[in-house]
Amino acid sequence: MEDKISEEMAEVLEALWTLEEKEQPARENLLAEVATKVTEDLLAKLQRDGLIEAGGRGRFRLLPAGKRLAEQIIRRHRLAERLICDVLGSEVEESEAAACEFEHLLADGITNSICTLLGHPRFCPHNRPIPEGDCCRQARGDVKPIVIPCDQMNVGETGRIAYFSTPEHGRMLKLSALGIIPGVRLKLLQKWPSFVVQCDETEIAIEEQVARNIYLRPEQAE
Repeated sequence: MEDKISEEMAEVLEALWTLEEKEQPARENLLAEVATKVTEDLLAKLQRDGLIEAGGRGRFRLLPAGKRLAEQIIRRHRLAERLICDVLGSEVEESEAAACEFEHLLADGITNSICTLLGHPRFCPHNRPIPEGDCCRQARGDVKPIVIPCDQMNVGETGRIAYFSTPEHGRMLKLSALGIIPGVRLKLLQKWPSFVVQCDETEIAIEEQVARNIYLRPEQAE
C-alpha cells in the first residue's frame, strides 16, 4: 500500500509515529505543528483507508496498517539522516531537512542496502531509535560497513568518530568532556585488560560497553 500513499499522507503518518513515540496525545492542532500538510480532508482519507482512527477530544492514533507504513517511513528517514551525516559528512542540524527530501527516493531494497552499509545503526544522529529491518534481523555481512563500533576495530587502527549509539545523555556528556566527540580522530591502542584509545595526544581508558557505543569511520573507508 505504501507506494499508493501521497507524500502528504506519509508526512501525517510520520508525525503520528513521532508523537506516539514521545507519548504525546496526537490532537489535530498538535499534528499541525509537526506536519505541514494536515487538513480535515487528509485526515478523513487516512481514516477511510484504515490507517488512523479518531478518538475522543479530537485525538488520533495509528491503526496497525498505518503503524506498519509509518515504521517504514521513519526507518527510511532516520537512515537517510545517518547516511547524510556519516557518509556525506554533513552537520547533524542539516540532516533533518535533507532527509525529508531524500527519504522519498529510497525503495525498500535500497534502504536495506544503506542500512547494511552503515553497519545496521540503532540510532539516528538525534539519538532517536531506528526501527529494525529484515537486514538487521538477518545480520547480513555481504557488504562491508562504512561505520563500525570501536570494539570491532583492530588494535592500531584509526578512524574518525561518526556518532554515538547510546541514548544515555550522561554518557555522551562524559565522552564529550574527554574530547571524544564526532569528527575527532581516534586510535585504538589496546583491547585487554581494558580498552585504551588515543584521542589527539591523550590516551584514555574506556569501558568495553562505551567502546561499543562509539561508531567510527575507519581511515581506509574515508
